[in-house]
Amino acid sequence: MAFRKILKGTLVGGGAAATIFGVSQFFEYRKNQARLAEAQGELQMPFKDALPTREEQLSALRNTEEFDVLVVGGGATGSGCALDAATRNLKTALVERSDFSSGTSSRSTKLIHGGVRYLQKAIMKLDYEQYMMVKEALHERANLLEIAPHLSAPLPIMLPVYKWWQMPYYWAGIKMYDLVAGAQCLKSSYILSKNKALELFPMLKRDKLVGAIVYYDGQHNDSRMNLAIALTAARHGAAVANYTEVVHLLKKTDPKTGQEKVCGARCRDAVTGQEFDVRAKCVINATGPFTDSLRKMDNQKTANICQPSAGVHIVIPGYYSPDNMGLLDPATSDGRVIFFLPWEKMTIAGTTDTPTEVTAHPIPMEEDINFILSEVRNYLSPDVEVRRGDVLAAWSGIRPLVTDPNSKDTQSICRNHIVNVSSSGMITIAGGKWTTYRSMAEETIDAAVKAHSLPAGPSRTVGLMLEGGKDWTPTLYIRLVQDYGLENEVAQHLAATYGGRAFEVAKMAKVTGKRWPIVGKRLVSEFPYIESEVQYAIKEYACTAIDVIARRTRLGFLNVQAADEALPRIVEIMARELQWSEEKQKEELEAAKTFLYMEMGYKARSEQLSKTTEISLSPPEVARYKKRFYKFDKESKGFITTLDVQRVLEKLSLQIDENALHEILNEVDLNKNGQVELDEFLQLMSAVRRGQISDSRLAILMKTAEEGLDLRGPVSVDRSGGGV
Repeated sequence: MAFRKILKGTLVGGGAAATIFGVSQFFEYRKNQARLAEAQGELQMPFKDALPTREEQLSALRNTEEFDVLVVGGGATGSGCALDAATRNLKTALVERSDFSSGTSSRSTKLIHGGVRYLQKAIMKLDYEQYMMVKEALHERANLLEIAPHLSAPLPIMLPVYKWWQMPYYWAGIKMYDLVAGAQCLKSSYILSKNKALELFPMLKRDKLVGAIVYYDGQHNDSRMNLAIALTAARHGAAVANYTEVVHLLKKTDPKTGQEKVCGARCRDAVTGQEFDVRAKCVINATGPFTDSLRKMDNQKTANICQPSAGVHIVIPGYYSPDNMGLLDPATSDGRVIFFLPWEKMTIAGTTDTPTEVTAHPIPMEEDINFILSEVRNYLSPDVEVRRGDVLAAWSGIRPLVTDPNSKDTQSICRNHIVNVSSSGMITIAGGKWTTYRSMAEETIDAAVKAHSLPAGPSRTVGLMLEGGKDWTPTLYIRLVQDYGLENEVAQHLAATYGGRAFEVAKMAKVTGKRWPIVGKRLVSEFPYIESEVQYAIKEYACTAIDVIARRTRLGFLNVQAADEALPRIVEIMARELQWSEEKQKEELEAAKTFLYMEMGYKARSEQLSKTTEISLSPPEVARYKKRFYKFDKESKGFITTLDVQRVLEKLSLQIDENALHEILNEVDLNKNGQVELDEFLQLMSAVRRGQISDSRLAILMKTAEEGLDLRGPVSVDRSGGGV
């Protein structure tokens, strides 16, 4: 009863504050909208219908006498800078040494948020700077949801409460989050009883649960969002090129001051190896974790400002979370925050925060994966067995925390972003967060205009629709089904990925030869990605197989085994479109497999199995698994090959494609000698029993064959969810 009175008082007081604060926020919002309507005007879009090809973009870079702005870095911030500059009618260029969004921008938590924990710190420490940072991020959250509705959506996130006193404390904090958002609040937060919380999130730990609070933030497809920003910049006339590396900066002496000024960059096309100069009045360094590399190209004596931190995420099957409800762990065992979110019909969990070295190829470490799994177990019901083997993919992203070179205390981490103009005129934008990319870009171009006297007006990117957003509607997928004969799931995926451009992908889809679907051959059976997306990816400047599995589709981030299976067909399609030689196809296949192995968690999985030197099986279990093994190893050789498996399957009148069979055995063949030894099989079964590996196709196949399921139809070797 006492708790209810406290809560009621808090609610009444909070409601009055909300009314006053909300009215003031509403008038501020209306004032902003009026200002923006005046600034927007009619924007020209030179490439409204067809994007320039990559070759045409490179030609523009080579042949343009001088650009107003050259942006180095094709992540969210760099692409945002290019879009902001291009829409101010500045002659704009952007170069990226790898692919758009190949770094941190594709490896985020997939949230568009203001930062609940930052607001908590702002209130507890009476920190106005942090408060303004949250306020800015919430404004940008609303804008991003508006300009790319196909790639983003509001997501309810549950904060479970296990102590009575925490309920009013957390509620006050979350309600303040709503109030700071003001008129741009997505949906009002609310309190749930214990029973209602379990109804909405049945996997939640029941013991000692008091209730829960649900608040709203945004979620997006980060690499596709980054790509949409870059493509929108290209449509507005920016010359953008991926796989174009800065070799060194160009400089000239200012006749007025005698100082050397940056006036462009020597670039190399990584695809052809050709080098050329790109001249510009202003060069912007938007290279994220590699900020210091470009700063040192400008001045070798410049002190480092980037302090990189690695954040690991894991993907586990979708059954670990409801379809439309996330979970926030506000205080992990080491004081960090972990999100547990539905994403692309899977579940994403993360992140960690560990100091690291700057690298273009960060690797998720086993200890980080296990830390996340351990924290997840703390919040889920004991009935839900959280298994290491259910990790379908894992990745590490490097967050570029920075110190402010303009500050007296150059050692302290800047909580927001910094914009710095060097003595040579190069502008560096560093730090910040995904959500605020647009406002960071605006501030950067403002600094460029001021420092270099560029002929430009105010930013025009608030409310500017991104690629695919303008013609998208929530029911667009129905037209795709009706007009083209696509599967419902595939149509929904295309609409959510390409927005109004989905029809272009559908037009390229090949006939399946089946009664239904009429068009749209899937790359792998359990994901809605289709072959025509590979062709369309090339129009979106995809140059490698990695670009397709990691950033045009998200297959590599969702399930590395599925991505590995899709690779041969992806390479085949790209080879046909780009005229790759046999040698080039082998290189692409090998590079993509290495990417999956090192950067997407396959390495951690294989090490997990190879480290299982102790076979923790009981004697009866060992005897049972040996019996199963020798049903295939009739000659008692001590190992089995694809021929042994085929022989047993033929007896059962079953057939499996030979290439698929090789892949199945290769998953377990630890020493890669083309055969599976008895010890390797027992290690596999021990790992399966302990939950380190789930749904091994070889284990399922051998168990199915042993049980003599020939009367029940073909042996199923599809994954039901696991894992790396």
